[in-house]
Amino acid sequence: MANYQPLFDFIRSQYPLKERVYLHEPSFKDKEREYLLDALDSKIVSTVGPYAQRLEAQLAVYTGAQHAVALNSGTSALHLSLKLAGLKPGEEVITQALTYVATVNPISYEGGIPLFLDVDKDTMGLSPAALKMFIEEFCEDFGNGLHNKRTGRRIAACMPMHTFGYPCRIDEIQSICEAYGVPLVEDAAEAIGSSYNGRWLGTYGMVGAYSFNGNKTITSGGGGALITENERLAKQARHLSSQAKVPHAWESYHDAIGQNTRMPSLNAALACAQLERLDEMLRAKRELSEEYQQVFRGNQLGFVKEIEGASANHWLNAIILRDKSARNEFLEAASAKAIECRPLWQLMSDLPMYSHCEADSLEHSRYLQERVVALPSSVPVG
Repeated sequence: MANYQPLFDFIRSQYPLKERVYLHEPSFKDKEREYLLDALDSKIVSTVGPYAQRLEAQLAVYTGAQHAVALNSGTSALHLSLKLAGLKPGEEVITQALTYVATVNPISYEGGIPLFLDVDKDTMGLSPAALKMFIEEFCEDFGNGLHNKRTGRRIAACMPMHTFGYPCRIDEIQSICEAYGVPLVEDAAEAIGSSYNGRWLGTYGMVGAYSFNGNKTITSGGGGALITENERLAKQARHLSSQAKVPHAWESYHDAIGQNTRMPSLNAALACAQLERLDEMLRAKRELSEEYQQVFRGNQLGFVKEIEGASANHWLNAIILRDKSARNEFLEAASAKAIECRPLWQLMSDLPMYSHCEADSLEHSRYLQERVVALPSSVPVG
């Protein structure tokens, strides 16, 4: 067995008061408590109120997007994004098999069919080369958009995901989607505060989605947001996420099948405080990542790093082990030390509900799935 004790000692030094070190815990200070108490005192705790509007305005300013819509989860943000992209039942969405299930489930909510392509080994995100190859070999424009020649189904959208907050080659993916007229929905659920070539992730697609779940870089407890440059899409998102209710002083009239997915005011209050601290937390997490890299210098374990032009939020730091056996050995050793580490998710194409979906070789996806482990990455104590 390899000697992992120096790594475990370093992790313990970052979280000295923890009996068990978790993968990613939230970081709260006085501002979070202040805003939550203010929201409670206002008696406005549901899905309307000043904190939700404030959060949307702050997100728009921070990301440079024109519009933000605060929602009750990142999953809801992805689901609504696909609706805005025009996904219809029986149509396909290109995405990656190496992702969390919340990327793929919203496709099914609309009756769509995932189409899985490989990732780049160095980004763990959708490969633009795999995307271009698939489109050129197996797709054709039938006059009403790109279609998969083997199934005859329209390609309704392309949805890459930025794994652990590490930017994929989103500019190349954006260019390919624009060239072939495929709407780009950007799953930036793990990537608030990450950028590529100086541009925030989430702003490359026609719609981008963030998650503010309890384990994310910043949290609203449960929550997420959708951002877009398109005013019409933003208005549609607000309308559909509010049960498609037509505004009126007293009448209750709804003109479409909507959802009840707006972010409650209590969650928005917490998110506002967290967003105001985001830069502070990003600095702390970058310092932790740099210290991890020092620990791994000269070690046989490979540390996942950003590609050129990328600036990750370091939501989760990660290592690449020799093979699946070494990965499992490492996970067992960490667990015995009460240090939570996690492997990558099972490939979506291997799950029973998606095993029938079309996929390419997924060569890099399988390689990474068997070897990558995420390390504790909470903002360090102190």
